[in-house]
Formats: sequence, C-alpha cells, structure tokens
Amino acid sequence: MLTGKIDVTKIDKTYLFKGKSGTYLDIALIANKAGRDQYGNDGMIVQSISKQARQEGKKGAILGNYSDLDQRPQSQQKKVSANDPLGPEDDIPF
Repeated sequence: MLTGKIDVTKIDKTYLFKGKSGTYLDIALIANKAGRDQYGNDGMIVQSISKQARQEGKKGAILGNYSDLDQRPQSQQKKVSANDPLGPEDDIPF
C-alpha cells in the first residue's frame, strides 16, 4: 500500500478539471533515485501538467511525499485498530 501526504495550498488550481462526479487533479508519483530517504519517504508527489507546459520547460509543483508501507520493516508499520473505520487517514484536514 502506498500512502502520501500533500500540501493542498501548493496545488495550481488552473490544472483542476471537472469530471462527471467531481473536480479532479492529476498527480504523478516519482520514486527517489537513491531509495528511501532519511524521513522514510520513497518518493515525491508532483502535480501533473499538460504536455505543452512540459515542452515549454515547466514542471509540476511538488505537493508532498509518499511511502510504500509494504516495503517498510514490520517494526515501523502502524497498527490500525479494527474499530477505527478510517484507519490512518483520519487526520485529513478537510
């Protein structure tokens, strides 16, 4: 399982788009070249931008980081209570 955290204040809203059931944002997960970093992150979460913007040399904003929980040692994995319906995501600020 991959988990991540993003800073929603860094989202460039010009790249949000409407779908049938909501407003969406495309993201990309980019793995760290050197593997897991000192904070336990396996890579970064970047806002996807259009092909034209990439060809113009622009880059998507770095929104946050992600971790691959399946690759962590058992001693570092969080235990989720069966009574916790939201699991580790219950600290979402919205």
